[in-house]
Amino acid sequence: MSELAIFGGKKTCDFQWPGWPVYGDKERNALLEVLESGKWWYGEKVQEFESKFAEFQNAKYGVTATSGTTALESALNALGIGAGDEVIVPPYTFMATASAVLRVNAIPIFADIEPDTFCIDPEDVKHKVTDRTKAIIPVHLAGHVADMDRLWEIARKHDLYLIEDACHAWGSQWNGKGVGAVGHCGVFSFQASKNINSAEGGIMLTDHEWIADACRSITNCGRSKTGAWYEHHVIGSNLRLTEFQAAILLAQLTRLESQTMKRMQSVKIIEDVLRDVPGIHLTRHDDRMTRRSYHFYPFRLDLKRLGMSRARFIEACEAEGIPLSPGYTMPLYKNPMFLQEKEGPANCPFSCPYYDRKIDYAGVNCPVCEEVCNDTCWITHPMLLADETNIAALANGIKKVCENAGELA
Repeated sequence: MSELAIFGGKKTCDFQWPGWPVYGDKERNALLEVLESGKWWYGEKVQEFESKFAEFQNAKYGVTATSGTTALESALNALGIGAGDEVIVPPYTFMATASAVLRVNAIPIFADIEPDTFCIDPEDVKHKVTDRTKAIIPVHLAGHVADMDRLWEIARKHDLYLIEDACHAWGSQWNGKGVGAVGHCGVFSFQASKNINSAEGGIMLTDHEWIADACRSITNCGRSKTGAWYEHHVIGSNLRLTEFQAAILLAQLTRLESQTMKRMQSVKIIEDVLRDVPGIHLTRHDDRMTRRSYHFYPFRLDLKRLGMSRARFIEACEAEGIPLSPGYTMPLYKNPMFLQEKEGPANCPFSCPYYDRKIDYAGVNCPVCEEVCNDTCWITHPMLLADETNIAALANGIKKVCENAGELA
């Protein structure tokens, strides 16, 4: 009989993985406190969370928003990025990294990613800078910090803003500083799947008071911190967090440090097992990244060596009790919204007179990202909270599938 569970062998991980979200009396009591106070709207709890999360990430200022997406849109608006401007983004990320650029009428320009970090490649960024470029948005994919030193060199040389998409990176550090304010500013998400969550929500962090003030005005209906309540200075929106969300986040924040360390320990166990397994390529570590959160743990497959498709590999792992995700299965520029014919003012910025260049996303090619979309698997962050014995079983289950790959061809 085959050793593989898919063919009737013994299942490697015959146990239940941790669920998500993790919550308890802290969240329950915090919600009840807000409920009974009668103060449900945008008050002391929001201010307390903004201060504590900014401190956790070593930033001076925090401005909450309804989501990571709207936090990014607010940051772009605050920096004056708009019609006719280009913003360089990676293609291996959630749609919001690019759609936020479009929402402010700017043009996303895709730069490829590094094959062993999944983060934007500074070398390709250099080739994508034009006289229209106003900003770079590196994504700290799965908590792995993009090469901020090299990106800062590019940003300074061309007078560009550096906006961190840190929506996977609560707790990650670069040279000892929490991400989010390593660039000019950065944004985080608290959506339901995130490592710290309030179902929805987001925050912008910065060390620059003028950016914080501009974002606060944009998220708070255009008000200023010195003006009257019905005095509006800019075109803002209602993007405020509620006291209920802030109460949950304050409770979640008390667990974030220990959960981050636990995930890091789990990844060490996984890598100790998989480091030399034929057919597996692990991510590259960078000593400048002094701490890393893991929204998921990605690894690449050598499909030719394994002699199977990613789908078949995932199927075999699932039979072993290891639920892997294929992650992003296409680069952002292959999404339908980028490939449809667009004409007229309703489709600004694609056909906007402020942008006098031809946009043809069908011609975009980021070869590393194309490969990564085809051969990468994700281990989700709740699984990384399992005990050490189960984490070791996970790693050995993946190793087992690799070692018996010939049976799956």
